[in-house]
Amino acid sequence: FFGLPLTPVPLSLSLQAAAGILCYIGAYVFITYDDYDHFFEDVYTLIPAVVIIAVGTLLFIIGVIGCCATIRESSCGLATFAAILLLVFVTECVVVVLGYIYRAKVEDEVNHSIQKVYNEYSGPNTDAPSRAIDYVQRQLHCCGIHNYSDWRNTRWFKESKNNSVPVSCCQPNINNCTGTLTRPADLYQEGCEALVVKKLKEIMMYVIWAALTFASIQMLGMLCACVVLCRRSHDPAYELLVTTNSYA
Repeated sequence: FFGLPLTPVPLSLSLQAAAGILCYIGAYVFITYDDYDHFFEDVYTLIPAVVIIAVGTLLFIIGVIGCCATIRESSCGLATFAAILLLVFVTECVVVVLGYIYRAKVEDEVNHSIQKVYNEYSGPNTDAPSRAIDYVQRQLHCCGIHNYSDWRNTRWFKESKNNSVPVSCCQPNINNCTGTLTRPADLYQEGCEALVVKKLKEIMMYVIWAALTFASIQMLGMLCACVVLCRRSHDPAYELLVTTNSYA
């Protein structure tokens, strides 16, 4: 019973920790998507990441309000704490829904734009789309859209006329690889389209699971705040104890 008024304090501190984690996840999504942004055109795909960063910032403020309200035994502060937690809980539910919606759209987005990106390739270390393709092929260990033979249909391949794909298609354990198609065993065998889709869906799942996990923390916070408020309003002995402790 004596510990009941301070129950939300560790919870408020955990909300502040959760705020940091949510902001980190949102920033990670932004940074990672920046490496793949040439492969999709719908900027709204980043909305869940934007919302989760906003929620993380709000959670930090909520944690401070919760600590102050609990220490001062403020009914108004605790009511505000619970109300804002409810708002954040609803927001995180929206993040989960948006995450699933945009996760389903990732494949269509990549399928729609990847051919265009490969056709715009103009050589290593030239423009941003070309650097993005080289980065993805090295990072995901892939070559071409479906496989390395897709490079034959690109403008860069036809203009270079050297029967070679970019050296970013070369497997790292192969020495003196030039990307020539006369030695296809030196190249990555898997295409990039499926791997880019898989990577982007994994990133979106991080957002979804983070929102679900911390939504449960918000629910616990609301319950704790409501218990304290109900006890203050219905238990005269509790009110007397709080008053005595305050004077002490």
